[in-house]
Amino acid sequence: MSRHKRSLRRRRTVAALGAALGLTVTGIVTTSMLNTAGAATAWPKPNGSSPVTATIEVSGTYDGGLKRFYGSGDLGDGGQGEGQPPIFKLKDGAVLKNVVLGSPAADGVHCMGSCTLQNVWWEDVGEDAASFKGKSAGSVYTVYGGGARKASDKVFQFNGAGKLVVTKFQVSDFGKLVRSCGNCSTQYKRSIIVNDVDVTAPGKSLVGINTNHGDTAALRNVRIHGDSSRKIKPCIRYTGNDSGDEPVETGSGPDGTYCRYGSSDISYN
Repeated sequence: MSRHKRSLRRRRTVAALGAALGLTVTGIVTTSMLNTAGAATAWPKPNGSSPVTATIEVSGTYDGGLKRFYGSGDLGDGGQGEGQPPIFKLKDGAVLKNVVLGSPAADGVHCMGSCTLQNVWWEDVGEDAASFKGKSAGSVYTVYGGGARKASDKVFQFNGAGKLVVTKFQVSDFGKLVRSCGNCSTQYKRSIIVNDVDVTAPGKSLVGINTNHGDTAALRNVRIHGDSSRKIKPCIRYTGNDSGDEPVETGSGPDGTYCRYGSSDISYN
């Protein structure tokens, strides 16, 4: 009996130590995930190229193996006209990963609901790199890793409802990184988080939001390169509308309510 009690105590002690170690490891992992801000990764070299003549519809997960996809035929216009079809169209919950979009890229990627864009690269943005169109307030659009170049206007067009999170992304030579649609026929409240990104001038703005619809934008760990005169505006506020008119700009900079960031959240290199 005494031997059994000693064995039981020993097992309890080992279990307690294991639980403590598990908590410690969890803490380390969580801490490392929260402190991973750093320099942008190098642009990938595509593993071959593939022309796309009709939009590729994605449900589930599509892994492009870092192949370059570019528009051809009806998708090969290469212009900036509104209403172009996308190269990829993602259904609610879909994941698009390890893809390089070459030129022409048409209207890039359309997310029709919650989606994840992981390690997706745009070599030469067409109309937009990606448009987010879910209608549910619970929709979450995640952009993790990747990058975009040569966006004469918008990189990410946020037309739908919900939350957009952009993490570990890099952008250069662009107009706007994220724009909450200023004049869509149906408007929503939208929230935007931009965290741990590298931004290289020239560029006009990081985020544009509509305060009258309750939009918010939080910026963290943003590194801006080549903009010593600080021409790139981190956050611009607008009054949006549903009439198609050009939205009115009402201000820019942090205000604690709509544009949520401080001076320590943005560095200039």
